[in-house]
Amino acid sequence: MAAKSDGRGVVAGFAQLHNLDEVVGTGEDDTQNSSSFHICHCCNTSSCYWGCRSACLHYLREKGKGRDAVRPPHEERLWLDCLWIILALLVFFWDVGTDLWLAIDYYHKQEFLWSGLTLFFVLVPSVLVQILSFRWFVQDYTGGGLGSVEGLSSRRATASLQRDRCCRLSVWVWQTVIHIFQLGQVWRYIRTMYLGVQSHRQKENQRRFYWAMMYEYADVNMLRLLETFLESAPQLVLQLCIMIQSNEAEWLQCVSAISSLVSLAWVLASYHKLLRDSRDDKKSMSYRGALVHLFWRLFTISSRVLSLALFASVFHIYFGIFVVLHWCAMAFWVIHGGTDFCMSKWEEVLFNMVVGVVYVFCWFNVRAGRTRYRMVAYYILVLFENAILSLLWYAYRDPATTDAYASFALCGVFLCFASGVACMVLYYGVLHPMGPRLRVLASSCCAELLWGLPLPPEAEPMAPTPGPRGSQATPTRGLAGEYEESDETPTDTCLPVFQVRSTEPVDAAGRPIQPEGPLIKIDMPRKRYPAWDAHFVDRRLRRTINVLQYISPNAVGIRYRDGPLLYELLQYESSL
Repeated sequence: MAAKSDGRGVVAGFAQLHNLDEVVGTGEDDTQNSSSFHICHCCNTSSCYWGCRSACLHYLREKGKGRDAVRPPHEERLWLDCLWIILALLVFFWDVGTDLWLAIDYYHKQEFLWSGLTLFFVLVPSVLVQILSFRWFVQDYTGGGLGSVEGLSSRRATASLQRDRCCRLSVWVWQTVIHIFQLGQVWRYIRTMYLGVQSHRQKENQRRFYWAMMYEYADVNMLRLLETFLESAPQLVLQLCIMIQSNEAEWLQCVSAISSLVSLAWVLASYHKLLRDSRDDKKSMSYRGALVHLFWRLFTISSRVLSLALFASVFHIYFGIFVVLHWCAMAFWVIHGGTDFCMSKWEEVLFNMVVGVVYVFCWFNVRAGRTRYRMVAYYILVLFENAILSLLWYAYRDPATTDAYASFALCGVFLCFASGVACMVLYYGVLHPMGPRLRVLASSCCAELLWGLPLPPEAEPMAPTPGPRGSQATPTRGLAGEYEESDETPTDTCLPVFQVRSTEPVDAAGRPIQPEGPLIKIDMPRKRYPAWDAHFVDRRLRRTINVLQYISPNAVGIRYRDGPLLYELLQYESSL
């Protein structure tokens, strides 16, 4: 989606912050002043996880000998970034356009009930999403936030106040018109591409354009996720139910159902890809992984929706009861497990209720930690429900009208589910950003393997880094190359397999270096993946960051309460 630099003119393709040293290389002689930090090169994370053996030590030794022990730099693929957003726009127009066309077709055929329901599932979710989008716009552009940063207000100190007010008024009128015509998401997609292109071209303002792009892209993906499960998912069930009940399938109904299905799968894949891209403690999802992720969602949602439609075609009232009970159970499960997505309690409860709607159709990870057991439990439950719903339909159906496709429908339910699970295993086993899961070893770790082994003199200085298993002290290397043991024993540290930027950097003489720019200290722990960072979901914090980006020529840092890492939000540039 974007490219990042080390703040010193070295540009590379998009990479996560912790992989900056892999992308940029080792061209800088002064490692003390480097703005990148190293990670475990067999874990590919900023924490030490299971399954690491000699790859980290091999990397440290080979680096000093001048041989490249890491993977080659990733090429910039600007056309893929642009194509991804353009395809998202096309999927959006295809989904909404076919639904509106189908509603008009039902009206011309005097099928007013189906026309009204089809139009209801298009307009009501769209209006709700537009209201939320406009509310976010008001929060972002009130108080001189993004308007000052992105040039929507007057940039020159000598500009008149009247001109600034006219500019702001025109923006407000333009946004009002866009949201009245239900084009808020389209505008956000186009603006994301514009900001990405500007961040690639305008080198002097690339950092503030980059973060404006990331914020805009995060907003539009969250809005699309909400609208898709309020519009596309019910629309898909409705059209399949109509086709099964009427015992015929017109081409326009099929096109509408396919567009809704593709929209659901696309939004889920795009959301998870962007969520990983926004986290500097996670590796970015490749486009191959996103494609397999899309097919995983496509097949599992197809199986789920087909079984729901078959059941709804015979049991109308019981179908509603089943959906409500399943939604209540899933919402209670999510609330009981505890999530950390929103900034307030009531927003979190509302979010959990929306996630319960998502769980009616597919799996959606909202909790940190190992997800395999929760995922297995969910898919076992869904397989059981799909089988019960399909078999009940087969037992109580009308044989005279359904014998022609009954066996194919049952096979489709189970084959689609099996194909989706196969794609899921392929994604997590081969294409997951953290690497293949089949090489996990339960008895080894970098800390256990490298403890006490001397590092080569060429290895760079190490700093304490948070880790899930750390209970040992982290030895550090002095300026003369000797080892010293720390008197303190931090609770969350790992051995010096990777390097991070110190919270209090020092120069060659050992004197502390003051931060280059303003530092925002957030008195709260950093949200754990798969939650968004607070500087993405807290609109007030966004405004503060953007204002500091505008008034400060140097890098702005964010420091959370629970970690030593300094997140340098401005040392990036975009390649879109």
